Amino acid sequence: MKSNYFKEMALLFDSQRIDNAPKALEGLKVLEAGTLVLGPELPSNLAEFGAEVIKVEPPGAGDTMRSLTPYGYLYKNQALGFAQVAINKKHCTIDLRTAEGVDLFKKLAAKCDVVVENFRSGTMDKWGIGYKQLKEVNPELIYVALNGFGQWGVYTDRPAYDAVAQSESGFAGINGFPESTPMKVGIWIADHFGALMGTNAVLTALHYKKRTGKGQFIEFSQVENLMRVMGWTWPYLEKTKKNRERTGNTDVAIVPSGIFYSKDRMQVAVASVTDEGFAGLATAMNSPDLRIDSRFKTQINRAKPENAKILNDMLANWVSKNSAQSVETAAGKYGFSAHRVYSAADQATDSHLQFRGFVHKFTDPKDVKFGMEGPEPHLSLTPGEIKWVFKEVGADNNYVFKKFIHLTDEEYKELEEKKVIGSYINMMGRTPPIEEENKEVN
Repeated sequence: MKSNYFKEMALLFDSQRIDNAPKALEGLKVLEAGTLVLGPELPSNLAEFGAEVIKVEPPGAGDTMRSLTPYGYLYKNQALGFAQVAINKKHCTIDLRTAEGVDLFKKLAAKCDVVVENFRSGTMDKWGIGYKQLKEVNPELIYVALNGFGQWGVYTDRPAYDAVAQSESGFAGINGFPESTPMKVGIWIADHFGALMGTNAVLTALHYKKRTGKGQFIEFSQVENLMRVMGWTWPYLEKTKKNRERTGNTDVAIVPSGIFYSKDRMQVAVASVTDEGFAGLATAMNSPDLRIDSRFKTQINRAKPENAKILNDMLANWVSKNSAQSVETAAGKYGFSAHRVYSAADQATDSHLQFRGFVHKFTDPKDVKFGMEGPEPHLSLTPGEIKWVFKEVGADNNYVFKKFIHLTDEEYKELEEKKVIGSYINMMGRTPPIEEENKEVN
């Protein structure tokens, strides 16, 4: 029975169906005036599921994100950091600090359902293209403003940065080991998770608009968003008057748990969340008496500090005497959780992820080829799709200005001459992808 279900699911979500499948957000038009990650990734999420996203960049250099790449490494003259936030977008250029640029942006906003920006509080309003100005040309507009500290308050004049958001939110303060300094997460989690929750807000507002015909202003604080997912941190402070502490790779609520070295020197995460899972783990560890020991009978008892230390030490010792594979096999057999710590290279060759079509070799229309994660989540009738990634600054100017808002050739040429619109400068990350495979910046 289970085997048939798995086969049915594999067919239902077969990645080969993507090209011909309809898109859930087809017809949705999104205008982006963002930079770096927090603002731009939100429209990327929508674009994967069919929204038409027009990204506005300054003429010439374009988005600062085009220069952010690990260790100065470029692929075909493109910065890898830009890849995820450029998915399926149409790129145009406007100098928003000019009267003509403001007029152009208003014309675009009048034809779009959503505007997304992530500048400092009040910047768009100062330019004359904030929510109060744009709703005059499009009363049903959904306007999203994302930044570090929100649109009002004591810190609104401060620039945002992912590590700062992790710190101010307290997120970094609870990461790391007790004896170490606070540690930020290795990815730009405040940006990526912020964009995800911003996407959720847009879809919520679209549903309300469908019922009422009304657009609205969505205001978003990167810092508050991270604080929102701190779990039991604040209730614990209120009731115990204690701050949450750094606990390394252990979980003080789920015991036993941790990341341990196996016999073959691989790092393996192991945890038992339920009483049944703990009983299975005790069996796998050849310590059946643990199941009836009153100190460990419930998760609440196991979470008490003195009991947690005993169990985590026993678990570390057991993992150290077994291979990573045997620990994973035992987890499947006895009902607890375990998996070795993966690198990106491990994920790229993982049979499970490959079978699901999540990791795959991607080639876009400009022959940009690299391994990339697929859209998530999976929708059976309207799956997401990555069509292209890298485009040069101003790549779609002709489409956006002549076909989308119907400027004449004369109007287009005049704006070019005034440098209100324009293409790219000869700078790494701004030009079209080149033939050269790799290039490093000294």
